Amino acid sequence: MNNHLNFYIDGKWVAPVVPAKLPVIDPSNEEAYTEISIGSKADVDKAVAAARAAFDSFSRTSHAERLALLKRMLAAYNDRYEDIAQAVSQEMGAPIGWARGAQAWAGQAHFEATIKAFETYEFSHQRGSTMVVKEPIGVCALITPWNWPLNQIVCKVAPAIAAGCTVVLKPSEIAPISGIIFAEAMDAAGVPRGVFNLVNGTGPDVGQVMAGHPDVDMVSFTGSTRAGIIVAKTAADKVKRVAQELGGKSANIILPDAEFATAVTKGVEGCFGNSGQSCDAPTRMLVPAARHDEALAIAKVAAEAHKVGNPHGEGTVLGPVVSQIQYDKIQRLIEAGISEGATLVTGGPGRPEGLNRGYYVRPTVFGHVSPDMTIAREEIFGPVLSVISYKDEEDAVRIANDTVYGLAAYVQSRDIGHARDVASRLRAGQVSINYPDWDTFAPFGGYKQSGNGREYADWGIHDFIEIKGIVGYGV
Repeated sequence: MNNHLNFYIDGKWVAPVVPAKLPVIDPSNEEAYTEISIGSKADVDKAVAAARAAFDSFSRTSHAERLALLKRMLAAYNDRYEDIAQAVSQEMGAPIGWARGAQAWAGQAHFEATIKAFETYEFSHQRGSTMVVKEPIGVCALITPWNWPLNQIVCKVAPAIAAGCTVVLKPSEIAPISGIIFAEAMDAAGVPRGVFNLVNGTGPDVGQVMAGHPDVDMVSFTGSTRAGIIVAKTAADKVKRVAQELGGKSANIILPDAEFATAVTKGVEGCFGNSGQSCDAPTRMLVPAARHDEALAIAKVAAEAHKVGNPHGEGTVLGPVVSQIQYDKIQRLIEAGISEGATLVTGGPGRPEGLNRGYYVRPTVFGHVSPDMTIAREEIFGPVLSVISYKDEEDAVRIANDTVYGLAAYVQSRDIGHARDVASRLRAGQVSINYPDWDTFAPFGGYKQSGNGREYADWGIHDFIEIKGIVGYGV
C-alpha cells in the first residue's frame, strides 16, 4: 500500500483534514496514473504545530547527533534510490537513465555534500570578548519545484536539519510521488517526530499558507519568479526570512578563441538537458557575428542527435516536458520566435514525427536572434536554443547582462585567464567556465530576479542560521 493519499505529519502518515484529490499525469501518455491528496490550511496548521513543538528539543541536539541523523537519512535515501528514479521518470517523463544518473543522483550528491560540509561546520567562534553563535532559525517552510524534485528537496531538507531547524515540505503537486517516497525514507531513517513533515497541495492552498503562517520563521522557495514574488509578499507581513531560487535566462558566451565545434555542441547539450527544464540552462548562445552561420550548422547537427521518445525507450535522450501547460507555453514561444523573424534552424512547432500523444517537444534551434526578441528575454523552459551574434567582447558582456535574471552564465575559451576575466564581469550567481562537472560544493543562487540566498553544502546550512553575538562573554 502506498501513501499517495496521505501526508506525513508528526512522525505519522495521516489523511487530510478535508478530503480532496488531484490526479497525477504521466506526461509521456497524458494519462492519470495515480492520485494524491491536496491539503488545506488545516493540514498546514497541523504540520507547523508539529514542527514548532519539535523545535525546542531538536534545536538543542548536538552536532554529533545531527551528523548521525544525516548519515541515516542518506542511507535510507540510498535504499529507495531505484524507487525514486522510477517515480521521477513517470511523474516528469524523464528518460530512466537520466532519472537514475542525474535526478536521483542529485539528491544523493547533496546529502553527501551537506554531510561533508557539516562535519567541520563551526557553530561558534570568539571575537575578542564576544562569542559569535550560529543558531537554527526555527520552523522552515520548504516549497520545491517539479523540474529537479530531489535536487531541491535535499538542497533544503538536509541543510535545514543540519542547522537544527524543523521543516514542513511542500513538493510540487505536478511531480509529487518522488517526494512521498522521500518522506517514507525519512521515516525509515528515524527522523524525530515533528522534525520533518510533508503536506502536498497547490501553491495557493498550501504553499502560500505556509509562507504566511505566523509560526513559520523562514521560507525557502524554488520556482518561477512570478510565484516567488507572491511568496515574498505573503511572508513580508511577518518579516520572516525568505530564500529564493527563481527563474533564469542564462547566457553562454563562446569567445573567438574557443574550440568552436566542441563549445557549440556542448552548449546545445547543456540547453536541452532535462528536456530544457532547468532554470540555469544556457538558453542564449552568444557567438561572434562572423561565425554565426558556422555556429548554426554545428548546432543543427547537435540538436538533431537528440532522440525524443518514450522515457523507457531505447536510445531516448529527451522525454516529454512535464505538463500540458508547459507544452502550450513552449509552443507559444516557438511561434513567437518564428513570427518575430528569427531563423528556424531545426525543430519548430508541434510534436516530433511519429509521436502523436504525450507532451513531446521538437528540439529547436533559432538563429539570428536579436536580444529584444521574446525568445531571447522570456524563460522558455523547454528544449529551445537562441543563438545571438555579438560584435566584440564588450558587446557580448552587455548582451549577457541585459536580462532581469541572474542565476547562471557560461564562458567558453581556450585561454583560462581570459575566461576568468569575462566571468568576473557577468552579473550571475554562478558562472561556469568550459563546461565543468557539476560542483555540489559551489554556491548556487541568483542575482536580480533570479532570487537571493545560496544553496549547496555549507552555503545551504548558512541560509538556515541566525547569528547571535554574546557580548562580554569573556576570554
